[in-house]
Amino acid sequence: MDIKGILVSVGGAEDKGTDLEQGVIKRNKLIFFELGILKKITEFIDDTEARIEVITTASSIPLEVGENYISAFSKLGYNNVAMLDIRNREDANKPEFIQRIKDCKGVMFSGGNQLRLTSIFGGTEMLEIIKRRYQEEYFVISGTSAGAMAMSNTMIYEGNAALSHLKGEVRITTGLGFAQGIIIDSHFDKRGRFLRLAQAVAANPGAIGVGLGEDTAIIIRKGHLCETIGSGGVVIIDGHFVGYNNIGDADFDAPFSVENLKVHIMQAGNAYDLKSRIFEPTYKELKEKLKKATEIH
Repeated sequence: MDIKGILVSVGGAEDKGTDLEQGVIKRNKLIFFELGILKKITEFIDDTEARIEVITTASSIPLEVGENYISAFSKLGYNNVAMLDIRNREDANKPEFIQRIKDCKGVMFSGGNQLRLTSIFGGTEMLEIIKRRYQEEYFVISGTSAGAMAMSNTMIYEGNAALSHLKGEVRITTGLGFAQGIIIDSHFDKRGRFLRLAQAVAANPGAIGVGLGEDTAIIIRKGHLCETIGSGGVVIIDGHFVGYNNIGDADFDAPFSVENLKVHIMQAGNAYDLKSRIFEPTYKELKEKLKKATEIH
Protein backbone atom coordinates (compact mmCIF):
# COMPACT_ATOMS: atom_id res chain seq x y z
CA MET A 1 0.00 0.00 0.00
CA ASP A 2 1.31 3.44 -0.96
CA ILE A 3 2.03 5.92 1.79
CA LYS A 4 -0.59 8.70 1.86
CA GLY A 5 1.52 11.48 3.40
CA ILE A 6 4.05 13.89 1.92
CA LEU A 7 7.70 14.11 2.94
CA VAL A 8 9.72 17.26 2.19
CA SER A 9 13.42 16.84 2.91
CA VAL A 10 15.41 20.10 2.75
CA GLY A 11 19.18 20.42 2.40
CA GLY A 12 19.46 23.33 4.84
CA ALA A 13 19.81 27.12 4.62
CA GLU A 14 16.42 27.44 2.95
CA ASP A 15 15.27 30.98 2.35
CA LYS A 16 12.92 32.05 5.16
CA GLY A 17 12.56 35.66 4.05
CA THR A 18 15.33 36.72 6.42
CA ASP A 19 19.08 37.21 6.14
CA LEU A 20 20.86 34.05 5.10
CA GLU A 21 23.07 32.12 7.46
CA GLN A 22 26.78 32.80 7.02
CA GLY A 23 27.82 32.16 3.44
CA VAL A 24 26.19 33.53 0.30
CA ILE A 25 23.97 31.15 -1.66
CA LYS A 26 23.49 31.76 -5.34
CA ARG A 27 19.77 31.78 -6.07
CA ASN A 28 19.86 32.10 -9.87
CA LYS A 29 18.06 35.46 -9.54
CA LEU A 30 14.81 33.76 -8.45
CA ILE A 31 12.83 34.73 -5.36
CA PHE A 32 12.76 31.33 -3.69
CA PHE A 33 11.06 32.57 -0.56
CA GLU A 34 7.98 33.30 -2.64
CA LEU A 35 8.38 30.51 -5.19
CA GLY A 36 10.35 27.89 -3.32
CA ILE A 37 10.45 25.42 -0.50
CA LEU A 38 8.46 26.89 2.39
CA LYS A 39 5.77 28.10 0.03
CA LYS A 40 5.58 24.60 -1.47
CA ILE A 41 5.16 23.11 2.02
CA THR A 42 2.23 25.43 2.69
CA GLU A 43 0.72 24.51 -0.68
CA PHE A 44 0.68 20.86 0.36
CA ILE A 45 -1.13 21.76 3.57
CA ASP A 46 -3.39 24.09 1.55
CA ASP A 47 -5.31 25.55 4.50
CA THR A 48 -4.18 28.78 6.15
CA GLU A 49 -6.04 27.81 9.31
CA ALA A 50 -4.36 24.40 9.55
CA ARG A 51 -2.13 23.78 12.55
CA ILE A 52 1.60 23.36 11.84
CA GLU A 53 3.94 22.28 14.63
CA VAL A 54 7.61 23.32 14.42
CA ILE A 55 9.93 20.90 16.22
CA THR A 56 13.26 22.53 17.12
CA THR A 57 14.64 19.69 19.26
CA ALA A 58 17.78 19.36 17.12
CA SER A 59 18.76 23.00 17.59
CA SER A 60 21.01 24.49 20.26
CA ILE A 61 18.94 27.70 20.05
CA PRO A 62 15.42 26.21 19.82
CA LEU A 63 13.40 29.31 20.78
CA GLU A 64 15.15 31.58 18.28
CA VAL A 65 14.84 29.01 15.49
CA GLY A 66 11.18 28.37 16.31
CA GLU A 67 10.33 32.08 16.17
CA ASN A 68 12.14 32.34 12.83
CA TYR A 69 9.95 29.64 11.29
CA ILE A 70 6.76 30.98 12.85
CA SER A 71 7.58 34.37 11.30
CA ALA A 72 8.35 32.81 7.91
CA PHE A 73 5.10 30.84 7.81
CA SER A 74 3.21 33.95 8.91
CA LYS A 75 4.54 35.85 5.90
CA LEU A 76 2.97 33.15 3.75
CA GLY A 77 -0.40 33.60 5.46
CA TYR A 78 -0.15 30.68 7.91
CA ASN A 79 -0.64 31.99 11.44
CA ASN A 80 -1.75 28.82 13.23
CA VAL A 81 1.88 27.75 13.68
CA ALA A 82 3.54 26.97 17.01
CA MET A 83 6.72 25.47 18.37
CA LEU A 84 6.80 22.18 20.26
CA ASP A 85 9.47 22.88 22.86
CA ILE A 86 10.77 19.33 23.24
CA ARG A 87 14.25 19.15 24.76
CA ASN A 88 14.31 15.66 26.29
CA ARG A 89 12.44 12.35 26.30
CA GLU A 90 10.25 13.49 29.18
CA ASP A 91 9.01 16.38 27.02
CA ALA A 92 8.39 14.01 24.10
CA ASN A 93 6.07 11.94 26.29
CA LYS A 94 3.98 14.84 27.64
CA PRO A 95 0.27 14.16 26.95
CA GLU A 96 -0.37 17.76 25.84
CA PHE A 97 2.41 17.59 23.24
CA ILE A 98 1.20 14.21 21.99
CA GLN A 99 -2.30 15.65 21.60
CA ARG A 100 -0.92 18.56 19.57
CA ILE A 101 0.71 16.05 17.19
CA LYS A 102 -2.63 14.28 16.85
CA ASP A 103 -4.38 17.56 15.99
CA CYS A 104 -1.94 19.21 13.57
CA LYS A 105 -1.83 18.89 9.77
CA GLY A 106 1.94 18.88 9.45
CA VAL A 107 5.26 19.13 11.26
CA MET A 108 8.54 20.89 10.48
CA PHE A 109 11.79 19.54 11.98
CA SER A 110 14.50 22.20 12.21
CA GLY A 111 18.22 21.78 11.74
CA GLY A 112 20.84 21.19 14.41
CA ASN A 113 22.07 17.82 15.66
CA GLN A 114 20.27 14.83 14.16
CA LEU A 115 21.45 12.52 16.95
CA ARG A 116 19.43 14.63 19.38
CA LEU A 117 16.33 13.92 17.31
CA THR A 118 16.79 10.15 17.22
CA SER A 119 17.89 9.81 20.84
CA ILE A 120 14.96 11.89 22.12
CA PHE A 121 12.17 10.65 19.81
CA GLY A 122 13.24 7.06 19.20
CA GLY A 123 10.73 4.55 20.60
CA THR A 124 8.28 7.20 21.82
CA GLU A 125 4.53 7.26 21.31
CA MET A 126 4.89 10.63 19.62
CA LEU A 127 7.18 9.23 16.92
CA GLU A 128 4.83 6.29 16.32
CA ILE A 129 1.89 8.70 15.91
CA ILE A 130 3.82 10.81 13.40
CA LYS A 131 4.78 7.68 11.43
CA ARG A 132 1.27 6.29 11.48
CA ARG A 133 -0.30 9.57 10.39
CA TYR A 134 2.26 9.91 7.58
CA GLN A 135 1.54 6.39 6.36
CA GLU A 136 -2.25 6.40 6.71
CA GLU A 137 -3.33 10.04 6.29
CA TYR A 138 -2.58 13.04 4.11
CA PHE A 139 -0.03 14.37 6.62
CA VAL A 140 2.95 16.57 5.75
CA ILE A 141 6.37 16.00 7.34
CA SER A 142 9.09 18.49 6.46
CA GLY A 143 12.59 18.81 7.82
CA THR A 144 15.73 20.76 7.07
CA SER A 145 19.42 19.92 7.52
CA ALA A 146 19.54 17.60 10.58
CA GLY A 147 15.75 17.38 10.39
CA ALA A 148 16.11 16.04 6.85
CA MET A 149 18.96 13.64 7.61
CA ALA A 150 17.01 12.06 10.46
CA MET A 151 14.07 11.19 8.17
CA SER A 152 15.61 8.03 6.73
CA ASN A 153 15.84 4.65 8.41
CA THR A 154 19.65 4.74 8.08
CA MET A 155 21.19 8.02 9.25
CA ILE A 156 24.63 9.61 9.07
CA TYR A 157 25.29 11.26 12.41
CA GLU A 158 28.97 12.16 12.09
CA GLY A 159 31.67 12.29 9.45
CA ASN A 160 34.46 14.70 8.51
CA ALA A 161 34.04 15.40 4.78
CA ALA A 162 37.80 15.86 4.32
CA LEU A 163 38.50 12.36 5.72
CA SER A 164 35.51 10.53 4.24
CA HIS A 165 37.72 8.49 1.90
CA LEU A 166 38.93 6.63 5.01
CA LYS A 167 36.94 3.71 6.37
CA GLY A 168 35.29 4.44 9.71
CA GLU A 169 35.26 8.22 9.39
CA VAL A 170 31.55 8.16 8.52
CA ARG A 171 29.34 7.06 11.39
CA ILE A 172 25.86 5.68 10.88
CA THR A 173 22.94 4.85 13.15
CA THR A 174 19.17 4.35 12.95
CA GLY A 175 17.11 7.39 11.94
CA LEU A 176 13.46 8.27 12.56
CA GLY A 177 12.42 5.87 9.80
CA PHE A 178 9.96 7.93 7.75
CA ALA A 179 11.80 7.13 4.49
CA GLN A 180 12.89 3.55 3.87
CA GLY A 181 15.87 2.37 1.85
CA ILE A 182 17.62 5.73 1.56
CA ILE A 183 20.38 7.68 3.32
CA ILE A 184 20.03 11.46 3.31
CA ASP A 185 22.87 13.97 3.60
CA SER A 186 22.44 17.75 3.73
CA HIS A 187 24.47 20.88 2.89
CA PHE A 188 25.83 18.51 0.27
CA ASP A 189 27.53 20.82 -2.20
CA LYS A 190 28.51 23.58 0.23
CA ARG A 191 30.34 21.20 2.56
CA GLY A 192 31.77 18.76 -0.01
CA ARG A 193 30.05 15.64 1.27
CA PHE A 194 30.09 13.39 -1.82
CA LEU A 195 32.61 10.90 -0.39
CA ARG A 196 30.82 10.93 2.95
CA LEU A 197 27.59 9.77 1.34
CA ALA A 198 29.47 7.40 -1.00
CA GLN A 199 31.01 5.64 2.00
CA ALA A 200 27.60 5.33 3.65
CA VAL A 201 26.19 3.77 0.47
CA ALA A 202 29.23 1.48 0.08
CA ALA A 203 28.50 0.16 3.57
CA ASN A 204 24.77 -0.15 2.70
CA PRO A 205 24.65 -0.80 -1.07
CA GLY A 206 20.98 -1.72 -0.97
CA ALA A 207 20.24 1.89 0.01
CA ILE A 208 20.06 4.96 -2.20
CA GLY A 209 22.07 7.99 -1.13
CA VAL A 210 20.35 11.38 -1.46
CA GLY A 211 22.64 14.40 -1.22
CA LEU A 212 20.66 17.63 -0.77
CA GLY A 213 22.13 20.99 -1.75
CA GLU A 214 21.35 24.06 0.31
CA ASP A 215 18.00 25.79 -0.31
CA THR A 216 17.03 22.61 -2.18
CA ALA A 217 14.65 19.80 -1.31
CA ILE A 218 13.11 16.58 -2.52
CA ILE A 219 9.40 15.99 -2.22
CA ILE A 220 8.63 12.30 -1.64
CA ARG A 221 5.11 11.23 -2.56
CA LYS A 222 3.68 7.75 -1.92
CA GLY A 223 6.88 6.88 -0.09
CA HIS A 224 8.99 6.54 -3.24
CA LEU A 225 8.27 9.18 -5.93
CA CYS A 226 10.77 12.05 -5.63
CA GLU A 227 10.72 15.52 -7.16
CA THR A 228 13.39 18.19 -6.73
CA ILE A 229 12.55 21.80 -5.82
CA GLY A 230 14.68 24.79 -4.84
CA SER A 231 17.66 26.72 -6.15
CA GLY A 232 20.38 24.08 -5.94
CA GLY A 233 20.98 20.45 -6.85
CA VAL A 234 20.36 16.95 -5.53
CA VAL A 235 22.80 14.08 -6.03
CA ILE A 236 21.53 10.50 -6.11
CA ILE A 237 24.06 7.74 -5.36
CA ASP A 238 22.73 4.27 -6.22
CA GLY A 239 24.67 1.29 -4.87
CA HIS A 240 22.47 -1.37 -6.49
CA PHE A 241 25.00 -2.10 -9.26
CA VAL A 242 28.13 -2.10 -7.11
CA GLY A 243 30.71 -4.71 -8.06
CA TYR A 244 34.03 -4.62 -6.21
CA ASN A 245 33.64 -3.16 -2.73
CA ASN A 246 36.30 -3.51 -0.03
CA ILE A 247 34.56 -1.47 2.69
CA GLY A 248 34.09 -4.63 4.77
CA ASP A 249 37.73 -5.74 4.54
CA ALA A 250 39.67 -2.48 4.57
CA ASP A 251 41.44 -1.50 7.77
CA PHE A 252 39.92 1.33 9.79
CA ASP A 253 41.41 4.70 8.80
CA ALA A 254 42.57 3.18 5.47
CA PRO A 255 41.13 4.32 2.12
CA PHE A 256 38.25 2.24 0.80
CA SER A 257 37.35 1.47 -2.80
CA VAL A 258 34.05 0.71 -4.48
CA GLU A 259 33.19 -0.03 -8.11
CA ASN A 260 30.24 1.08 -10.22
CA LEU A 261 28.31 3.49 -8.06
CA LYS A 262 25.58 5.01 -10.22
CA VAL A 263 25.16 8.76 -9.86
CA HIS A 264 22.38 11.13 -10.95
CA ILE A 265 22.49 14.91 -10.60
CA MET A 266 19.09 16.54 -10.28
CA GLN A 267 17.88 20.12 -10.45
CA ALA A 268 14.46 21.68 -9.84
CA GLY A 269 11.73 19.73 -11.62
CA ASN A 270 13.67 16.49 -12.09
CA ALA A 271 12.17 13.30 -10.70
CA TYR A 272 13.36 9.93 -9.42
CA ASP A 273 11.60 6.75 -8.31
CA LEU A 274 13.21 5.10 -5.28
CA LYS A 275 11.55 1.75 -6.08
CA SER A 276 12.42 1.32 -9.76
CA ARG A 277 15.53 3.54 -9.58
CA ILE A 278 14.35 5.47 -12.64
CA PHE A 279 15.35 9.10 -13.35
CA GLU A 280 13.15 11.34 -15.50
CA PRO A 281 13.46 15.04 -16.42
CA THR A 282 10.01 15.80 -14.97
CA TYR A 283 7.64 14.33 -12.42
CA LYS A 284 4.96 14.06 -15.11
CA GLU A 285 7.26 11.97 -17.33
CA LEU A 286 8.14 9.71 -14.41
CA LYS A 287 4.48 9.05 -13.63
CA GLU A 288 3.75 8.32 -17.31
CA LYS A 289 6.64 5.86 -17.57
CA LEU A 290 5.61 4.03 -14.40
CA LYS A 291 1.98 3.92 -15.60
CA LYS A 292 3.03 2.36 -18.91
CA ALA A 293 5.22 -0.17 -17.09
CA THR A 294 2.26 -1.15 -14.90
CA GLU A 295 -0.02 -1.53 -17.95
CA ILE A 296 2.52 -3.75 -19.75
CA HIS A 297 2.79 -6.06 -16.78
